[in-house]
Amino acid sequence: MPVVREFRLPDLGEGLTGAEVVRWMVEVGEVIAVDQPVVEVETAKAVVEVPCPYGGVVTARYGAEGEEIAVGAPLVTVAVASAGGGAADTAASSPASSASSAEVERPLVGYGVVESRGARRRRVGAAAAPAPAPAPVAVAAPVAPAEPVEPVAPAAPVVVPVISPLVRRLAREQGVDLTALTGSGPDGLIMRADVERAVAAKVAAPAPAAPVAVAQDGVVPLRGLRKAVAEKLSRSHREIPAATCWVDADATELMSLRRQLNATPGPKVSVLALLARICTVALARFPELNSSVTEDGSGIVRHSAVHLGFAAQGERGLVVPVVRDAQARSTEQLGEELGRLTESARSGSLTPAELTGGTFTLNNYGVFGVDGSTPILNHPEAAMLGVGRIVAKPWVHGGELAVREVTQLSFTFDHRVCDGGTAGGFLRFVADCVEQPGMLLRQL
Repeated sequence: MPVVREFRLPDLGEGLTGAEVVRWMVEVGEVIAVDQPVVEVETAKAVVEVPCPYGGVVTARYGAEGEEIAVGAPLVTVAVASAGGGAADTAASSPASSASSAEVERPLVGYGVVESRGARRRRVGAAAAPAPAPAPVAVAAPVAPAEPVEPVAPAAPVVVPVISPLVRRLAREQGVDLTALTGSGPDGLIMRADVERAVAAKVAAPAPAAPVAVAQDGVVPLRGLRKAVAEKLSRSHREIPAATCWVDADATELMSLRRQLNATPGPKVSVLALLARICTVALARFPELNSSVTEDGSGIVRHSAVHLGFAAQGERGLVVPVVRDAQARSTEQLGEELGRLTESARSGSLTPAELTGGTFTLNNYGVFGVDGSTPILNHPEAAMLGVGRIVAKPWVHGGELAVREVTQLSFTFDHRVCDGGTAGGFLRFVADCVEQPGMLLRQL
């Protein structure tokens, strides 16, 4: 007789308490292998596929798409074959996994954001080639702490392109019926552009006359990334006595240096990469700013490595990817890693590990066309450098009025880790490096 195993939602990352079901990847009655992904969920940090450590027949699954499940709550139950063989043994002996004992189980593989796979699924009773289909397994109904989704009748597998979770979410938010669309992608895959065209067509179509009604205020629930951001910023505002100072800096020479570097063969150097290099040099001179206060507030942790976070706008909103060991990278290497993480942020493929562990944040809000800001610190970090837009302005240079490329630098810091003199010294050094980038040669 098979043994029914319950798989609960594991802890998917630092400080996460739950996740929202984006898409079920298996059906009730389906035969799965060890470590096969069973559900795609959205956490506060990323969209991830969750593999199940059991191989066998799925007897129940918990939570509908769009529903939030707490860490430790049941996800699926699986009928695992006992000694003597059965359908579960057949599944477990597939090339993807191997099982020979009474219970098919091994530790979970690591969680990461991966592309959705359109692999063929095997169901109890479904035809398979060349071997005959495994016989159905009779299982006892599990004692479930929550109402499971009703089992569905076995059916032959249907091969369809897998639609991106981001496309599904866009369609759901815009009220677009995906079944009514014809995809423009490979094999008829529905792309984001298809959904956007459907939205545009719906907006352009004349709306039928409707009775005049009083608009009602709506409540948008805080979920996923937005909820995590709200909680983190609220905690930062409550716990950290933050202060901000700022200065205008002439970035003409820095921009000239960038043009010289990009005129030579090799990877292009971005302004963000140059600012990141300046930050690592400045933190070497003012190491107290690369720190954090302990949870109980009794001490200050000085970090030996600079794990540089930077603000990036992605599909799911503003995120802060982290460049590990930034102080050990060259300017070109910093540029390459910043570019890679920025592209991952735009595509929504950042992993939880790439979004945690920062010790200092660089915030380039100049890309939004603004000059200044007083940002809230990225808890538990102690400091953040902000850079406004670089714009041509009248400026006194060499005793004469000239048009120069000027930017505003702002620096927010935790007043518990240092006084204003240290913060002002850091900001002045950064401004001097922006105005005279040759100063960096002394530090390299």
